Amino acid sequence: MACCWGEYRVSVDGISGQREWRPLIYRKCTDVLWLILFFLFWAGLMFITGYAVTAGSAERLVYGYDSYGNICGRKNTHIEGAPLSGQDMTNKKHVFFLNSCGLEIKNLKINSIALCVSSCPQEQLNTLEDIQLFAKNNGSCLCVYNLNISSYTLNPKAAELCPTLPVPPSKSFPLFNRCVPQNPECYSQFASILINVVNEVDAFHRILSGIMAGRDTVIGLSVLALAFSLIMVLTFRFITTLLVHIFVTLVVFGLLFVSGVLWWLYYDYTNDPSIELETEKENVKFLLGFAILSTVITMVLLSLIFVLRKRIQLTVQLFWVANKIISRVPSLLFQPLWTFLILIFFWVFWVAVLLSLGTAGSAQVISGGQVEYKILSGIRYMWWYHLVGLIWTSEFILACQQMTIAGAVVTCYFNRNKRSSPRHLILSSISVLFCYHQGTVVKGSFLITIVRIPRIILMYLYDALKEKESACARCMFKCCFCCFWCLERCLRYFNQHVYTTTAINGTNFCTSAKDALFILAKNSANIAFINCFGDFIIFLGKVFVVCFTVFGGLMAFNYHREFHVWVVPLLLVALFACLVAHSFLSVFEVVMDALFFCFAVDMETNDGSPEKPYFMDQELLSFVNHSNKLTEWGKNRKQKTPRNNEDGTELQPMVKQEQRRCDEDLK
Repeated sequence: MACCWGEYRVSVDGISGQREWRPLIYRKCTDVLWLILFFLFWAGLMFITGYAVTAGSAERLVYGYDSYGNICGRKNTHIEGAPLSGQDMTNKKHVFFLNSCGLEIKNLKINSIALCVSSCPQEQLNTLEDIQLFAKNNGSCLCVYNLNISSYTLNPKAAELCPTLPVPPSKSFPLFNRCVPQNPECYSQFASILINVVNEVDAFHRILSGIMAGRDTVIGLSVLALAFSLIMVLTFRFITTLLVHIFVTLVVFGLLFVSGVLWWLYYDYTNDPSIELETEKENVKFLLGFAILSTVITMVLLSLIFVLRKRIQLTVQLFWVANKIISRVPSLLFQPLWTFLILIFFWVFWVAVLLSLGTAGSAQVISGGQVEYKILSGIRYMWWYHLVGLIWTSEFILACQQMTIAGAVVTCYFNRNKRSSPRHLILSSISVLFCYHQGTVVKGSFLITIVRIPRIILMYLYDALKEKESACARCMFKCCFCCFWCLERCLRYFNQHVYTTTAINGTNFCTSAKDALFILAKNSANIAFINCFGDFIIFLGKVFVVCFTVFGGLMAFNYHREFHVWVVPLLLVALFACLVAHSFLSVFEVVMDALFFCFAVDMETNDGSPEKPYFMDQELLSFVNHSNKLTEWGKNRKQKTPRNNEDGTELQPMVKQEQRRCDEDLK
């Protein structure tokens, strides 16, 4: 069953009399069902959002809280049954444990009372008089809130309500704003206990703590990645042979320099005797992994650069052809910016909901008026649903960008009058997308999600069973990771051509996939040969952005060595830089893929005769001739007898062309 609006139309050019391509307005009811399914899925996300906002408190996770339900650094509301709750902690931003040297874990809870204090004691306090004097001089009370400062030395229960003596010197550590003891005997035990609690509760808590530890540095590096991405866009837009040589030289030196710095930092940290904290030892391990990975990538890329060095001029011509399309539609360069802003807005919303969901729970008053938060059943299922929403929605947004760019490129390519392009191509492409092709992008993004979810589940199982599994099981897990990753990359490449086919023929996802498969089966080697050079240069552009951003991060975090947890923020900065570079440089990649796919369709549909002329311009034809691929593209291709049509040639759907060719072969 199909729901159709219109037909495949070809209008007559009033000047030349030749027929012009116009998109088909067509939609299957299955696409409507997919769109309804996506809306229903988002209705579930909105329900989870509402529940997280009403039942959660992300501030507890970010700023820390005491044993009485008060969030440090915030004004709190009273909890019934807890007399010490509901206090104004605006000036008390640090969490202090009364027994910081003897912490133990019981049922994922720390056995010591936690308080919110205005400052951490930086000198050892040996007696209650020292604690009293510290409170008077600094305004930071280290005893339970209902004990007055004047009663520190008089109250017989002061030993229970005040810190265990002696109180070791401590300073504020950016891991949930905790007062971390500096005494070597307490330091490692305190941090390891705290980290174990975090690891047992949730993995994303440590990620958040890493971000909060160096949030200013992370923001600065993110802006740096954005600046590098804009520089790459301008470089590719106004590319020349000299610019390519300079760019490749910078990439080579950047790769070598970053690899050398990583190995130097690993050697420096390995020989540092002050490294005792478990997280610092993890930093060294991750640093070794970064150094090995960077070295391998450097060697592979240097080998590829050496092999492809003679193809630089061909690559420059390829970018000139793509830039000719972009010059006709300059707003194409701004399309990734809007996509990036939409993604950032969605990710901020997603993280905020995740934090609220992670702290959703009911407050329960226990003995001594203390408060515990019990996580409600079913929360973990909501986490998985929320994760699927992150993947599917992100892929949907990226698919909308690909569809929009492909629609603009298709309209430019199949326009007979190359000197006068239609106006408002981007707006027109967006309107066609949202009116007729949302089901196509929903289905395409859902396929990517289906492929990625098993990989995430395998990673979760691998992390959970890494201490129990054998070497053979680890090898099988890694092979599965690799297979799913390769499948995802192939599916992304195929989806891009499906979206281009949809823009050409106006058909739904399944029909477009069949048509695209037919074209790729005949021309995949030729399309890949031409596109591989441009894709490689674009990949080097992404490496350039990530490489120099990571180098800036290494220098910044190495300068601030008080950030004991810097591996996670550095990794997040690298991922963010890769994402930003991909978002901005993908416009060139999509334009090239769509352009040469249109070229393949043009070659398959027309034969260059006066009755059936090509839609391609002379510059594109000259480039393909120069790449020595046009003869292979056209060999074994039979000349089709043009139909006697007074209006010229009609661009028919590709499947019908193939059926007609089969009928001619049978005759």
